[in-house]
Amino acid sequence: MRDPVPVTPESVEEAFRARGFVCTGEVATALYLSDALGKPLLLEGPPGVGKTEIGKLWAEFHGADLVRLQCYEGLDEAKALYEWSYGKQMLYAQLLRDKMGERLASAPDLKGALAVLRGEADEFFSRDFLLPRPLLAAITAERPVVLLVDEVDRSDEEFEAFLLEVLSDYQVSIPELGTVRARHRPRVVLTSNDSRDLSGALRRRCLYLYVDYPSFEDEIAIVESRVPGLSAALTERLVRFAESLRKADLKKAPAVAEVVDWALALVAVGAESLSASALRRTLGALLKNREDVERVLADPSRFRG
Repeated sequence: MRDPVPVTPESVEEAFRARGFVCTGEVATALYLSDALGKPLLLEGPPGVGKTEIGKLWAEFHGADLVRLQCYEGLDEAKALYEWSYGKQMLYAQLLRDKMGERLASAPDLKGALAVLRGEADEFFSRDFLLPRPLLAAITAERPVVLLVDEVDRSDEEFEAFLLEVLSDYQVSIPELGTVRARHRPRVVLTSNDSRDLSGALRRRCLYLYVDYPSFEDEIAIVESRVPGLSAALTERLVRFAESLRKADLKKAPAVAEVVDWALALVAVGAESLSASALRRTLGALLKNREDVERVLADPSRFRG
C-alpha cells in the first residue's frame, strides 16, 4: 500500500481489509480526518482490539516508516527523545588524547588551556554523538513517518505533559544544539488502554475514537480471513464462546488476536467442535491466566453463549 493512493474512508477501509484487518467505517473515517486535519489520532479501548495494528497499517497505507514509542511507567525524556553516546564520546576522547596534549601544551596559561578545552568539548556534543530516540527520530526523519505512541496511559503525567509540548509544535530544544524543528510533520497515532484518565489538554489536541471489541459479524469475518481452514459452524461457535468470556468476570478477557490463535490451534489439533477434549488441549491459546482456564474447564457449558 503506497502513495499516491487517494486518502478516503473507502480507500482506507479497502486497503486495511486487503491486509486481513476488518476495518470499520468509524476507524477508516477517523484516520481520514486525522490526515485531512493534520491532527494526532487517539485510539482508546480495551487491550487486544487492534489499536496498535491500526497504527502499523496506517504506516503501510502511506508507504511510510513506522516509528514506535512504547510507553511504560517511568519513561522519561532521555528514553523518548534523545541521549548522548557517552561510550562514543569516551572512545573519541581517548583516541584524541595525544592531539589534545599538543593543543594544551601550546596554551600560554591556565586561562588559555581552559579556553582550548571549552572549544574542543563542544565537538563532543554535536550531532555525531547524538542518539535519537523515537520522538526525535520522527521529527528529524528525512521523509514523513507515522509516529505510534503506544499505550500512552502507562506513562506518568509528567511525561504526558512533555509529550504534549512536542506534539504541539513538532520541535524540541536540545541545550547543546538549540531548537530542532520537524523536517516533515509526522502522522501521529496514540493508543490508550484506558487504565488512567489522560489529561484534557492531550485529548483537546487529538481526534478521538473509542475502539471496542468487534461485533459478532466482524469477528467472524476476522477469523475467516485469518483461519480459512475452519468450518463456518465452528467459527460461529468459537466467536460466541469468546464473546461470553468477555462478559464473564475473568482476570483477562480474550483479545481478538487470541481468538485467532485459538482458531488456529483448533485447526492444528483437528477439532471439529468445542468438545471438552478440544478445550483442554487448546484453551491456553485463548486464555492466559491459570484461574481463568480452570474456571472455564470446570464448567464450559456456562460460556457457550
